[in-house]
Formats: sequence, structure tokens, C-alpha cells
Amino acid sequence: MARYFEFIKNGKQHVFSGATPRDAALKAATRFGTKGSPNTMIELREHGKQNKDGTYSLHRYKVGYKESKPRAGAPSWLGSKAKEGLAKKVGVRRVKKIPKP
Repeated sequence: MARYFEFIKNGKQHVFSGATPRDAALKAATRFGTKGSPNTMIELREHGKQNKDGTYSLHRYKVGYKESKPRAGAPSWLGSKAKEGLAKKVGVRRVKKIPKP
């Protein structure tokens, strides 16, 4: 079942889906990460979910991406290079208030 995770950057809210926070982080990595090893820090929170103690969990990842040749049989619109997301979990941070977008 898909869950939705929010990511706020430069005052704009972006939503990524995935079964786990890592799935959403890999999707965010291809859009907001830098080429090479994971070094861009992002924080994701599950959309509409609050912990029992009234806090929110922010899943922290360092993200990046690498470019490679597309697999055999890939659609032509993909082009000559495909991005593969890289994500390394740093930890989970709990906050009482979510930063405003």
C-alpha cells in the first residue's frame, strides 16, 4: 500500500509516494539530489501522520544520484542516460511543529 511523504524545499511542498520512507527518498534523490555520492540532506515526513505523543517524525536522508545507460528494452523517451537514486539514512528527528512550506 502506498504511503505519502512530504518534503519541503525553498518554501514549496513536494509529495512522494512509496511503501517506506526510503522509497520516497529514492524518488526525491533523482529530482533534488546532486550527481555523485549522497551528500544532499533531506527530511521527509509521512503526510497526515502524528505520533501518539503529539510529535512528528522527520526521516533524514543524504541523497544523490548516478547516471547510467538505460536497461535493454527501456522506452525511447528515457533518452541515452537514466538517473538512479542513492539514499543513505542518517536518522529520525522528532519535532513538535512541522516547518511551514
